[in-house]
Amino acid sequence: MEEERSPPPLKNCYWVLRHGRSVPNEIGLIVSHKSNGTLPQHGLAEGGFVQAKAAGEIFVKQLEEHGSFKNVAIYSSPFTRTMETANCVAEVLKHAYENLEIRVLDELRERYFGPALELQSHLHYPEIWEIDARNPLVGPEGGESVADVAKRVAAVIPQLELQHEGYAILLVSHGDTLQILQTITKAAEVSRIKTDSEEYVSILSQHRKFALLTGELRRLA
Repeated sequence: MEEERSPPPLKNCYWVLRHGRSVPNEIGLIVSHKSNGTLPQHGLAEGGFVQAKAAGEIFVKQLEEHGSFKNVAIYSSPFTRTMETANCVAEVLKHAYENLEIRVLDELRERYFGPALELQSHLHYPEIWEIDARNPLVGPEGGESVADVAKRVAAVIPQLELQHEGYAILLVSHGDTLQILQTITKAAEVSRIKTDSEEYVSILSQHRKFALLTGELRRLA
């Protein structure tokens, strides 16, 4: 029987950051479609800018503690709330890292919860997560399942590994998207799991254990 090989070591270090508290968070609104999420009125609330700046300062400290990064790259979901968060972080970093650009990565966009829930109350979130826990292959009607999101975010790290070497890379995104990204990343660290296996489905169903608060920074890999 052929022995399974471990994934090769990463050439870069990765952090994830959930956007700061947004206007949709404040008013309890689900804004998950790109056409709505990129509107200016769905950006950060005042407190979200404070959270984003604080996250930038924490990121700077962590980079200083590591001490070996000459280059930093920031990738963001195209949504207004994530772009504003990324800009706040870049503003904090600009004195230490010149020519720092924020690059949009569409794979980091919000999980789409479907037309029936778009612009509806965020009180529907627990219903969605209950479905996720039962069967992550099934999503809200017309929206993305956990497996759908996992499929698109699974390409993020391999894509960036081809583009960079020796970078500190910050991924600015959304709650569910980053939970799912963390889930599949941690699973890959343990073993190679086939994406059509029962074990993989079970792992995806537990994505909520990687939940992030608004404006929370976390080392990914």
